Amino acid sequence: MLAKMRSGYAVIGDTQFLPGYCVLLSDIDDAEHLSDLPLEERTQFLTDMALLGEAVFNACNGDDPHFRRINYEILGNTDHYLHAHVFPRYAWEPPEMRSGPVRRYTRDRWTHPEWQLCSDHDGLRKAITRELERLMAVAYALPTSTSALS
Repeated sequence: MLAKMRSGYAVIGDTQFLPGYCVLLSDIDDAEHLSDLPLEERTQFLTDMALLGEAVFNACNGDDPHFRRINYEILGNTDHYLHAHVFPRYAWEPPEMRSGPVRRYTRDRWTHPEWQLCSDHDGLRKAITRELERLMAVAYALPTSTSALS
């Protein structure tokens, strides 16, 4: 686990063929779809997903000069609980994979021992955690309702 966020848990992905891959897991037990959440909780989940994405962006951008962007996915096709994937994307990826969704990678990328999370990823994991804690401190200190901004 990287951090407990307002809407759930930020974790680093089990597979790291795209170094820095993370997941936000909702802490609402019966939420299977984003639409299962009331608007305020849904907004918080999406805000937390964006914060996690920004933390991954900042950490990966400082770690690999070939870092390009972040992709976000909320799927729910296989695992029936609300979660969001945050995928860093890199220029070193095969050209045919750079423009499509990460799910186009073959199954061996997701399961091969070479790509599984290990101590080799500790530096990047710690950098993401530091960034996430910094970003949460700022974001969570802001007013949460739009009426407070009026």
